Amino acid sequence: MFDLRYHVASLAAVFVALLIGILVGVGMSGKVDDAEKKKLKSDVSRLNAQLDAAGARRATKAREQEAGREVVKNAYPLLIADRLRGDRIAILFAGAVDAGLRGDVERTLSDAGSGAPARMRALKLPIDATQVDGALNGELRSYRGDAQLDDLGRKLADELVYGGDTPAWDALSSKLVEEKAGSFRRSVDGVVVVRTVKPQAGETAEFLAGIYDGLADSGVPAAVPVWSDAGLSTVDDVEGPAGRLALALLLSGSASGNYGLKASASDGIVPPIEQLPAGG
Repeated sequence: MFDLRYHVASLAAVFVALLIGILVGVGMSGKVDDAEKKKLKSDVSRLNAQLDAAGARRATKAREQEAGREVVKNAYPLLIADRLRGDRIAILFAGAVDAGLRGDVERTLSDAGSGAPARMRALKLPIDATQVDGALNGELRSYRGDAQLDDLGRKLADELVYGGDTPAWDALSSKLVEEKAGSFRRSVDGVVVVRTVKPQAGETAEFLAGIYDGLADSGVPAAVPVWSDAGLSTVDDVEGPAGRLALALLLSGSASGNYGLKASASDGIVPPIEQLPAGG
């Protein structure tokens, strides 16, 4: 997505360089002929006009965003009510639990009528691949080795979504999980992924890629506050009403995309808002 701020900065840089060029040229040659003066004045005027236009577009966009935030803020209780009523949602932390983000996500679920998360798991990262291999026995032996880390991640994603028998989580929880809540008794209707560690590399990156791809392919809505690297929808400000509404809409099955208030929110502040069916 083209960043308007970058465009304004680029125009300003060109403008400054042009003025410097004029001054240097005059100092070196001692004079500038009339035709050259007219051309330079024309270039300066054109750049000034472009700067003014770019600044106006940026101001207009800022006003539109502010207006959008106000609309969402004022209508938030009505728009989010019952969006997730009856839905069961899981939370997966890629890294240690962030109490603030957890509170924001749980407030979203509560405001949308879902209640407490069905389950929450926080992964210890980076992983120790040797320890992971050592815990994979029986039918899980086929997931041993670095080449199988992607498939192992997909296996864990499937179990996180569908619940029931969860041999991979059972075998690996002591190696991979640093905090947990809720059981795997039933399937969930959506997943929120929260990454609290910096981007990983090597074995851990391969393992996480498998989890994210597995969630993206699971058929249930999966959303990520702030970040996405695997086709998952994103929301960049779950601490505010607009972000919480966007998260609830994504989990309820609205159009996937990147939503929020930052430049990376290429699809708008919130997904398209559809009216809830009567009584639901």
